[in-house]
This record gives sequence, C-alpha cells and structure tokens, in this order.
Amino acid sequence: MCMWSHLVEKSLNGEEITDQEAFEVLNCPDDELLNLLHQAYQVRKAHYGNKVKLNMIVNTKSGFCPENCGYCSQSRDSSAPIQKYRMMDKDTIVKGAEKASKMGSGTYCIVASGRGPSKRELDIVTSAVKEIKEAYDMRVCACLGLLKAEQAEQLKEAGVDRYNHNINTSENHHDEITTSHTYHDRVGTVNHAKEAGISPCSGVIVGMKETKQDVIDMARALKTLDADSIPVNFLHAIDGTALEGTDELTPSYCLKVLCLFRFINPTKEIRVSGGREVNLRSLQPLSLYPANSIFIGDYLTTDGQESTEDHRMIEDLGFEIDVVNEDKVMM
Repeated sequence: MCMWSHLVEKSLNGEEITDQEAFEVLNCPDDELLNLLHQAYQVRKAHYGNKVKLNMIVNTKSGFCPENCGYCSQSRDSSAPIQKYRMMDKDTIVKGAEKASKMGSGTYCIVASGRGPSKRELDIVTSAVKEIKEAYDMRVCACLGLLKAEQAEQLKEAGVDRYNHNINTSENHHDEITTSHTYHDRVGTVNHAKEAGISPCSGVIVGMKETKQDVIDMARALKTLDADSIPVNFLHAIDGTALEGTDELTPSYCLKVLCLFRFINPTKEIRVSGGREVNLRSLQPLSLYPANSIFIGDYLTTDGQESTEDHRMIEDLGFEIDVVNEDKVMM
C-alpha cells in the first residue's frame, strides 16, 4: 500500500490528519513526490474531477496603502518602483470584466489597495458589479481590505458572489509580517462576508520565513474559517519590500504545500496563485493535481504568464476549463 493512501481515506471520510502526518507531507522525500501528488489528486478528483477554475484579477487601485505588510510592494514602507494610481472609474472596471470573459475566466476579482474601502470607492465597485452581473454570467469576487458588516451587506446587495481577504500567515507569525492590523482583524472581515451571505475566500502566502508548523496552522485555520476558496500564494520577493531577497522555496516544496492544503481542506477550491511562475517554474503543471484553480493574466504588481500558456497547460494535462456558461465565453 502506498504510504500516502491513508491520507486519501481520511480526507474523503472527513477525518482530520494529524500534525505528524502533516509534517510527513511537508517533509516528503523528493523521490516520493509523484506518489504524494497522485494521492492528493485522488481527493481533488473526487470533488472536482478534471475541471480547472480560472480567475482573473483587476487591480483597481494601486499603491498609497497605509498598512506595513512586509511582502507588499504597495505598503507604506515599500520603496518598490510600482505604478501608483487612485481608484479606477466604473467603466474601466466593467471593461475588465469583458476581457476576463473572453479569456474564459469564471471569476472576475476586483482588487483595491488600502486598509479598507472609502464610501466613494465602495460606491464605484458596487455600481460596476451591478453592470457586470447584468452583462456576464461570471462570478464576481471583491478584495478591498478590511470590511465593516454594513459594507459587506452593500456588496452582497450589489451582486458580489465572493469576498477575498487572506489570513496570509499563521496567527503565531502574523506580527512578523505586519503590525498595522491584527490577525483577528483579518478573520473578522472574513466572518463579516460570511454573515452577509457572501462566499468567503481566504488564503496564504508561503515563503515568508514561517516554520512548517506555521504552514500546518494556516491550513487548519482556513478549515476552521470554512473558506470556500483558498488561494495559495508563494512569495515573489520584490526589491524594496521588507522581505526583499527572501528565497526559501523550491518547486518540490511548493507542491508538497499544495498537497497538504488539499488533504486538510479536501472539498475546497485550492487555487495556485501569486508567485507560481517564479517558484514552481517548470513544475507548474503538476500543481493542478492537488489544486483545481489558477489565476490567469497578471497579478497586482507582478506579471503572470500569457493566458494562452495557461490554457495550453490545462489542455496538455487532459484537464478542462470549468466554464460558468460556455455560450457566453469566447475562447
């Protein structure tokens, strides 16, 4: 019997894996990696088949953020030479949805830098969302920072399907990454979204000098939060940020992390997110054996690969794009 098959049985039966088993996944010998991926794929296949969900980001406001997150080129402490601009107008946001639809994306993610949205920014987003939902059969995700309960309700009323607010790291490691807000501030925003009836999306950034125990704690915290979608980002350290020069990840370790998240959160959308191109490199296709979702196009302040390469990767694997409504998507 494969040494990892018991994890498949536990995951499919809704049983928790132990910390010892979780460490075994993260410490998997590289010559066992293909076996581990195969077992994680059994769990992924049971819930999602060979479907891959596509997501596209629009960065509606860049820079000018008062927070001090060490990974972020948009933070107040960053000297990274990024493009900075205030909130886009409604028409530009709606135009981005058209592009997302043409690229086959099932989810359009409206992202803005900052601690949280102002009234004006929230009004622009909700107005844009109403138009998008009328024109396109796609999910809309908003990522606007910390939310108040009434703001979450306003987004729900406008038609927002999902709200993203990452925990980013473990509660234990949080103060090493940012001190301008608390871990519980982030958890509170996810809960506000859930209480408003919005699907919660929350994920992590791996590679920020955390321990393997921190990685395990992150996966368990997201299970407790019951996040429907879990983006797993791998740090792409940007010059000018506090984490500049950090380079702790290998492609094989990234794959082991994705397997761990699949075993701990078997029914959830696991999305390979920021940093996949630079950290997974030539092993990117293997990430879709434990994960079932990717971002296409560019990220917030870093470039992704061409969407045609993502489509080709999915096709070459024998997987297929999970389309909301095939009649409305132009490939």
